[in-house]
Amino acid sequence: MASSKNITRFWEWGRKIICVGRNYADHAKELKNAVPSEPVLFLKPPSAYVTEGSPILLPFYTTNLHHEVELGVVIGTRGVAIPQESAMDHVAGYALCLDMTARDIQDQCKAKGLPWTLAKAFDTSCPVSEYIPKERIPNPGNLRLWLKVNDQLRQDGHTSHMMFSVPFLISYISDFITLEEGDLILTGTPKGVASVQEHDEIQAGIEDIVNMTFRVGRP
Repeated sequence: MASSKNITRFWEWGRKIICVGRNYADHAKELKNAVPSEPVLFLKPPSAYVTEGSPILLPFYTTNLHHEVELGVVIGTRGVAIPQESAMDHVAGYALCLDMTARDIQDQCKAKGLPWTLAKAFDTSCPVSEYIPKERIPNPGNLRLWLKVNDQLRQDGHTSHMMFSVPFLISYISDFITLEEGDLILTGTPKGVASVQEHDEIQAGIEDIVNMTFRVGRP
């Protein structure tokens, strides 16, 4: 771990990625999932990170790898049982993220009542943009997220449709899991998820604040 931590490169030393599932009702419905009454949480390891210039690698065991575009919240200050009113004080900044999901494997795991780890936590399953300083996003609940595959628009959503807000998620998660500097919270994806193939080009963006491009390859 870096001795003087550079938050703008959180992916190099941040210790965990906490993901929120089914935080957009339309996405829950498109996968025929119940709309949850409280956040659905799962984890990715730091080895899931990949940045622009490196490919997203198709796991050998899936034939249905899906893209999910998400707003990522980068934690700047450690906290436990954080009240909603002060939750944003713990945010350093943001990142545009993808939650790459082996959907066929996730469906098999769900059918057997097993964890989703193989579907969600593989290497390169968390592509991230450059770091976005907090002041560039005054309101994380008012942002357009979009994603294209081979120049075709697939996802076009808005964070105002999140069921659980960023302050609520920070407060909720910190009741169970200590939030530490460099941690990343993925806040869920809008509808429009679909599969990608080897050689596909994925472009994604948050309004005109940031965008990123990744290619899909094989290990």
